Amino acid sequence: MSHRGPLTAVITTVLGATLGGLLIWHVYRTKGKRLPSTQKVADPVEDPCPVEKEFTAVEHQYTQPSHLLEKEVKVVECQTAQLPPSVQIPSSEQLLGVKPVMVSSEEEWQQLWPLMQKELSVFPVLGLDCEWVSVKGRTSAVSLLQMATYSGLCVLVRLLAFRSSQQPFPLSLMEVLRDPHILKVGVSCYEDGKRLTRDYGLSLTCTVDLRYLALRQRLATVNNGLSLKSLAADLLNISLDKSLELRCSDWEADQLTLEQMTYAARDAQVSIALFLHVLGLRSEANSASSGSSYSELAARCQGLVDMPFRGRGEGDDRASDGERRRRMRKPPSYESPESGDQQVPDPRKNNKRKPLGVGYSARKSPLYDNCFLHAPDGQPLCTCDKKKAKWYLDKGIGVLQSEDPFVVRLLFEPSGRPDSQQDYYLTAKENLCVVCGKADSYIRKNIVPHEYRRHFPSEMKDHNSHDILLLCTSCHAASNVHDSFLKQQLAEEFVAPQGCEDGVRLLEDSDRRRVRSAARALLTAGEGLPEQRREELQALIKSFLNMNEEQELTDEALQQAAGLETRIFNEAYVPHGLKVVRAHAEQGLQGLMDLERRWRQHFLTTMQPSHLPPLWSVDHNHSKFLRKYGEDLPIKLN
Repeated sequence: MSHRGPLTAVITTVLGATLGGLLIWHVYRTKGKRLPSTQKVADPVEDPCPVEKEFTAVEHQYTQPSHLLEKEVKVVECQTAQLPPSVQIPSSEQLLGVKPVMVSSEEEWQQLWPLMQKELSVFPVLGLDCEWVSVKGRTSAVSLLQMATYSGLCVLVRLLAFRSSQQPFPLSLMEVLRDPHILKVGVSCYEDGKRLTRDYGLSLTCTVDLRYLALRQRLATVNNGLSLKSLAADLLNISLDKSLELRCSDWEADQLTLEQMTYAARDAQVSIALFLHVLGLRSEANSASSGSSYSELAARCQGLVDMPFRGRGEGDDRASDGERRRRMRKPPSYESPESGDQQVPDPRKNNKRKPLGVGYSARKSPLYDNCFLHAPDGQPLCTCDKKKAKWYLDKGIGVLQSEDPFVVRLLFEPSGRPDSQQDYYLTAKENLCVVCGKADSYIRKNIVPHEYRRHFPSEMKDHNSHDILLLCTSCHAASNVHDSFLKQQLAEEFVAPQGCEDGVRLLEDSDRRRVRSAARALLTAGEGLPEQRREELQALIKSFLNMNEEQELTDEALQQAAGLETRIFNEAYVPHGLKVVRAHAEQGLQGLMDLERRWRQHFLTTMQPSHLPPLWSVDHNHSKFLRKYGEDLPIKLN
């Protein structure tokens, strides 16, 4: 035997053992990979994301024969095309039963974030609320941020803890707040976002105020107000504890009590429950849903995203800043020992919230008397109020034909007669709310708002009582909220701003204001001012009055400067209504009729009136205008 024989045998043995070990390890690893994949195919609840599926398919490429690989890839493609797994949406009671979780550090947030992120992938909506305290009438920074998902998971973020320990906010927290594809819903959540930006530089976007949703869906019993407590009671039959001891408790305490945590969490959980209920997303018993995408939810909230709530007498005890204003009032004569230094209303006084529409004054007398005027030959001309009908009698130019109904026949030829007996102005009208039918309190509603109608040409302002209808106070308030949406749309379409400098008639002149302040300071403080300061103020006034430095300021000159008018006329001012009407007038008579029709249709769509007068129409008088004046009528705006 050659001397190389033993060496060759040893090398061969080692290589064989090595290859055998590698083969056994390879087979073991292949089975280990194949098992999870099989489980995932069988269990759709643990279905991985498409990226994970693709990665699994690539791995199998190196461990399976080609015919098995083709089968595996088809299974993966089938999984990718499946709908999201069904999820059970909890009832409102179940949702409120979930205990909140407190977060005071980045580590605690990072532990919760994966679960929160998973729930947001099913319903990209967060119920949101904030808490803070006031000391001697001044509000402190936001103390607590509450966020709740569709399942009721509620995270209470102690914002002051991040500030006091000088640790930055987690990036994922900042991103979810500013994510434009996650809705944040609540009462006054837009205003909460402004506070978060002011206090911590946190950006909150994609907010939806629940009061707008309730009004749009017409599900709220608006007479009970639109506060979170009222909406929860009316729509969910849930009673929220809004006692002063909890509302105005110390949210900056080192340890929050269980009652505080429950109170804070409920506001956010009720917000998400209301959102699901109002949009019809909350499941009934034993029913399930596959979730909703952001685009689907945003479509249902179209026009309401990031809109500050502007309502009159909405009766809210939080935004509309009712509760906030109460917290900022002067120190009350009574302070409870639990509230410490905070400003709370005197509980001995009546702090009952006001119902929606309380700021409006209802009519004391009926609008429609349903008296009739007839032509000399007896043809009916129109209806009118009794005062006007009696005026014809008192002047001797009409005779009484009937007492009931009250009919006056004119003794002269009228300037115009109705085209047919099927005319709006010939019909009797009821004195009730055209929306809900309420008959005991109502006020006039201008369907085409006066700020537009006032600029219409005189030809289109004759007999415009068609666009004056009766609404009860609460329906009138709700209608005004809907009107604000259309006004905003018109402002954007025709670059006709509302409330910015271009839309302000009078501007504050800062120079005149400084001169006025200087004169008042010299008159009130006089010799009490430091010499240098007094000379500066005198020089400012002399410069404005074109006086020489040697001239002495008299009391008369100081009085004149102290009474200066600081507001000046804005040369660029064009009222919003006039700008919109001008834009439509460029299309002639047809353009103005389109604007009129748009407002009428807007009223029908948003308010869905059930008691409109007979023959009321979105195209009222339009065919008559075209016959009488033609489309080429020269438009002269008022």
